[in-house]
Amino acid sequence: MTSVPVDPHVTAIQPVVPRTPQGCEECLRLGTPWVHLRLCLTCGHVGCCDSSPGKHASAHARVIGHPIVQSMEPGEDWRWCYVDQNLV
Repeated sequence: MTSVPVDPHVTAIQPVVPRTPQGCEECLRLGTPWVHLRLCLTCGHVGCCDSSPGKHASAHARVIGHPIVQSMEPGEDWRWCYVDQNLV
């Protein structure tokens, strides 16, 4: 049986509370729309997905350096590492 390697960035995961549970932090401030929401598992930042015009979740990961997000969509529980570009 082959084991799946553990993403080294999972150590960045912290217990977080969404800072803006009502929507993307930047989109709310700018008055712009979003498609899907992602929760930063390091600080609780809520950003929009890369299908959204602002792509704020991946921008947060790039600029701030927080690697892993979780989907905030109802019924979804996956996590994504922006650094390694894989599910964790």
